Amino acid sequence: MRKRNLIPILYILFLMLPIYWLVAMSFKTTNEILAGFSLFPQTWTLENYAVIFTDPSWYWGYINSILYVSINTVISVCVALPAAYAFSRYSFLGDKQLFFWLLTNRMAPAAVFALPFFQLYSAIGLFDTHLAVALAHCLFNIPLAVWILEGFMGGVPKELDETAYVDGYSFPRFFVTIFLPTIKAGVGVAAFFCFMFSWVELLLAKTLTAVAAKPIAATMTKTASSAGYELGLLAAAGTLTIIPGAIVIYFVRNYIAKGFALGRV
Repeated sequence: MRKRNLIPILYILFLMLPIYWLVAMSFKTTNEILAGFSLFPQTWTLENYAVIFTDPSWYWGYINSILYVSINTVISVCVALPAAYAFSRYSFLGDKQLFFWLLTNRMAPAAVFALPFFQLYSAIGLFDTHLAVALAHCLFNIPLAVWILEGFMGGVPKELDETAYVDGYSFPRFFVTIFLPTIKAGVGVAAFFCFMFSWVELLLAKTLTAVAAKPIAATMTKTASSAGYELGLLAAAGTLTIIPGAIVIYFVRNYIAKGFALGRV
């Protein structure tokens, strides 16, 4: 029994090692990092975090990222809900082809759309705004959310809809008070994937912003200088970048567990 437990413990420790190393580096100076190998900081310092929390260009990078990621998640889930319901409940001409076309958008690399988005948003005055990045990420997140939610909705019997209509429920009331709570696990899974993709995506976020909506991933390039990289500062920024994703995982952890069991993810 102990040998069985040893393997998953070693596997978890192996996965956590890069995270520990990143956190440990964040409390070191760049000179100490370059000086040699050490499991623990020889001289603990909070200077790297102090720079991030006192320099507006740094902490606004996190704020900008959280803003456009949140906007994108809300838009993607709200648009995907009625679309997924239509695909799961109705048959119409070209429904399978349209569903496949949505998924092909998710399969395309972000670099393909960087230049078209840049020219379009520059022409209509959306360049360097949070909405620009949020809408660009919708191209990838809405198809993913539709696919996830359609799988959950397909598992809900159509008799539930019919019974609600017989009982006098209007469609909006039925959808919000009955149907949506039934698939809340799927909504949690869809929101999680939309958030994570938008949070880690760099190319579009960097291409469509300059100053006002510059994301943290682009701000982290400031650590490069003629003397090399400020490794301690870069490690501190990377450590703080992990926190929002960890918070999201904590709040939707139950939905994710149910989602992987019930959905087609």
